[in-house]
Amino acid sequence: MTGSPPFAAGPADLDGVRIAVVGTGANGASIGADLIRAGLDVTFIEQWPAHVEAMRADGLTVHLPTATQVTPVEVYHLCQVAELRHPFDIVFTSVKTYDTRWVCELMAPLMGASSVMVGLQNGMTIDAVADILGPARSVGAVLGIAANMPAPGVVVRQIPPAGTWFTVGAMSGERTPRVEQVAAILRHAGTVELTDDIRASKWMKLLANIPEMLPSAILGVPLLTAVGVPGMRAVMDAAAREAYAVARALQIPMRPIFGKTADEVPDSDRYALDLLDAVLESYSLPDTRVAVLQDWDKGRRAELDAFSGYIVRQSEAVGVPAPVNTAILRLAERIEAGELLPSPANSGLLAAALPDAHPGRLAGV
Repeated sequence: MTGSPPFAAGPADLDGVRIAVVGTGANGASIGADLIRAGLDVTFIEQWPAHVEAMRADGLTVHLPTATQVTPVEVYHLCQVAELRHPFDIVFTSVKTYDTRWVCELMAPLMGASSVMVGLQNGMTIDAVADILGPARSVGAVLGIAANMPAPGVVVRQIPPAGTWFTVGAMSGERTPRVEQVAAILRHAGTVELTDDIRASKWMKLLANIPEMLPSAILGVPLLTAVGVPGMRAVMDAAAREAYAVARALQIPMRPIFGKTADEVPDSDRYALDLLDAVLESYSLPDTRVAVLQDWDKGRRAELDAFSGYIVRQSEAVGVPAPVNTAILRLAERIEAGELLPSPANSGLLAAALPDAHPGRLAGV
């Protein structure tokens, strides 16, 4: 159950286990490097040609807060997956949420009946995996980590393994042998907890992501800078409260994450604000830029549907208004359409979402 002590397993539990990491961006690559350095059988599969070539030539360089590690890796480009013949027991994927479905199809021929795919991702990708591979082969994960990739073959991991946190669980809630193996593997990259309700645990991470991801990206500045922009914490808190209301309407139980205990879970929307505080305190440095902004910086499409887009869809399904998240989503869509640029000048547009969101409450937000 969530809140249980980190799972420990001996090395023999992983003998012969073949692991693939599909999507070796900042998170996938740095976590995969930890597994390789622990002596596990790990294969990288990546779609960025320059990144593949850089890792083949020079290994993967991970800059940690107090050290730099260079790890030799076995890496294949997506176009080479059809050349692989031996199945993988555990496939970790760290691709963007919108790429999940085709990655499942790509890897299905290389997965056996007892193989599982573990989404080291934001959003509810457990459902996409289950649709294609079956619920028994979909293992969910929630992670607390901060990293970025400034160049091919190079990762700056701002939060080391000692501060990295995972929760994992099967869709059935069972503590299966595969789930235990997944936990044992990830212990080499951070602290691991098991959950009997992975959907609820992923919702808790979503509550933490909603106020930080799109608002700070729209402002085009690091997260801690965004929080300090006048009026922006009110916008973030209002978005978080809407997400909490949607979760309650969906009867999602509130669970402790980020190392919190059950006693630290208030029975109110204050919990959504507490989760943002935990992100700001434990997973943010002065130069930490959220994943959405990193995508925009590189000219890539971001995961809008995994954050406020998801809340807006769910709010419509349960009849709970989410005007702040709707306004945030529309601004993000305008940026992706090229109508706006990420900039602190957008703070007024974000603040304009507030009056109808929580009338009479905003002064205390």
